[in-house]
Amino acid sequence: MESLHLVLQRSWRAAWGRLPGGLLPLRLRLAAFGRRLLGTPPTGRYDSEDRRGYAAWLARHARLRPADRAAIAAHVAAMPARPLISLAMGVAGGPLPAVRAALAAVQAQIWPQWELCVALDPAAPTPVVRLLEAAAAEDQRLRLLMVSAGPVGLVNAALGMARGAFVAAIAPEGRLAEQALYEVAAAIEARPDLAVLYADEDRIDAWGRRQAAWLKPEFDPDLLLGQDLLGGFVAYRRDLMRELAGLREPMGEAAAHDLALRATAAAGPARVAHIPALLWHAGPGRAEKGRAADPAAHRRAAAAALQAAGIAARVEPAPLAPQWSRVVRALPDPAPLVSVIVPTRDRAALLEAVAEGVLRRTDYPALEFIVVDNGSEDAATLALFGRLRADPRVRILAAPGPFNYSALNNQAAAAARGEILLLLNNDIEVIEPGWLREMVSHAVRPEIGAVGAKLLYADGRLQHGGVVTGVGGVADHYLLRAARDDAGYCGSLALARQAGAVTGACLALRRTVFEEVGGLDAQHLAVAFNDVDLCVRIRQAGYRVLWTPFAELYHLESASRGQDVAPEKARRFAGEIDTMRRRWGEVLLRDPFYSPWLSLEGAHGALAREPRRVPPWAPWLAPARTGGVRAAPRASAPRPAPRAGAASPHPHPPPQPR
Repeated sequence: MESLHLVLQRSWRAAWGRLPGGLLPLRLRLAAFGRRLLGTPPTGRYDSEDRRGYAAWLARHARLRPADRAAIAAHVAAMPARPLISLAMGVAGGPLPAVRAALAAVQAQIWPQWELCVALDPAAPTPVVRLLEAAAAEDQRLRLLMVSAGPVGLVNAALGMARGAFVAAIAPEGRLAEQALYEVAAAIEARPDLAVLYADEDRIDAWGRRQAAWLKPEFDPDLLLGQDLLGGFVAYRRDLMRELAGLREPMGEAAAHDLALRATAAAGPARVAHIPALLWHAGPGRAEKGRAADPAAHRRAAAAALQAAGIAARVEPAPLAPQWSRVVRALPDPAPLVSVIVPTRDRAALLEAVAEGVLRRTDYPALEFIVVDNGSEDAATLALFGRLRADPRVRILAAPGPFNYSALNNQAAAAARGEILLLLNNDIEVIEPGWLREMVSHAVRPEIGAVGAKLLYADGRLQHGGVVTGVGGVADHYLLRAARDDAGYCGSLALARQAGAVTGACLALRRTVFEEVGGLDAQHLAVAFNDVDLCVRIRQAGYRVLWTPFAELYHLESASRGQDVAPEKARRFAGEIDTMRRRWGEVLLRDPFYSPWLSLEGAHGALAREPRRVPPWAPWLAPARTGGVRAAPRASAPRPAPRAGAASPHPHPPPQPR
């Protein structure tokens, strides 16, 4: 039973959210009152070991009802083409109940056009051999080949038997969801150009209970280098599989990861699609959520992919999660000039700390440090300016007038000489010298539009782990206040990955990208959400936004700032929220990193009480009052992997201009 306090918190949040947008200034003041009275609501972060809670959530949101099955049947009947989908399984042994369950899950598929190609080691246990032989005799869709080979050889033999337009290798101890092949066929119908499709997954424990949901992001080539993102159920176009000659035996345990890297590189990101549905249930003993049983093999696979692409880089264990990988990319030679842009007004101690960190404790060979002075008057600040000018790398631009974060950065960007712009708050403190190298190594990549860093509060808790768009109607920081050594949901705080947006408190991008998208919006987004707006425009232009945990800095002021709800600033903040909602609408709800099965009540990775995923059979569901199933237009196509792919650098209005 939920506590009365928790029920009151949720009820308060729901009531607050129903107030009209025009009353947002009042809403902000009421929110502060609610926090003082009831405290901050708990995050509800998903616990992969909470089998009971997960089972209840599945029962509400992930079970097919009779109406769903009828709608799927209507959709299948309406399809002009029904491609054969081949499943390939290598069987060397395994517990008989697991193999029987895997076979039953294939035979229970709603999609009618399938075949199961099994390469069976003759040395497999006799009960397993008899089971598969009997099944093949009864069902012509199951084809059996006896072959003596190792695990990779068995899978390749099974793949070689495939006749379907698409083929997926599955493990004999896992189980397909009954709609798995239908979901693949529906995605192919919507986008016939697709070459690679992957899905969400969870695990089945030794007692048959489901747990450890891996609700994946849209396709992310950087995350795929760090972990086997595609996972246990991946459908490949058969001609692509043959072109790549299947799995490579020397890759051993990482052979499937290696195939995913090669196939997605050959197909291109635009032909890779994520199906946001739990279609694969890994069996007991399988690696959990992309975790590698042989991390060194997976690093070899990543290194081979980088070498094949002609990318100079090394692959090493990720510090927070050594079972996964970090890619350290080489800088161009010579390194590009970086223009570090720091807006400020007074606050001499803060500015001195960030200047010392950038100019003295940053290992980067080519930078200029541009201070944008928004009307400083304090004697200590003016004296500091005099000392900073002694460094030829420093320029101080006068920018008096009302505080406008966007305008200050736009002015400095126009005056900057660097190929790379680094937007940096005056309350940032450098932790380690390699942070800028890490950010620039990504910012120079032609497919990357913006790069964000891992920022910490002064007490070491997480202040910025990327921004999730759609939270609270606009955006919020991901896993705010997580522990510094927290690897995050499925490695999301341990690996470089895409993000819906990154904070402008420390944001690197090429000058050409900044100019292409028109810089920051100084007219409508003077203080809040200008960085989110910039990142969304960057993604809309076809670039990806990247967050890296390997550039780590302190963001000192934000932890204690609190929310300024003075009427004038609340009205300005309300207008900026309104601008973002009117400008981007539903786009904000489609964050490429954040699954539609995760809650937007906060950016905490909690399971959504109202998931946003619309299944492909939804248009064929009958209206509740009429009964029966009606034909309908096709469901919208699944989103392709983006070629590219929040809060503002000031999550709340600052107490004074900087």
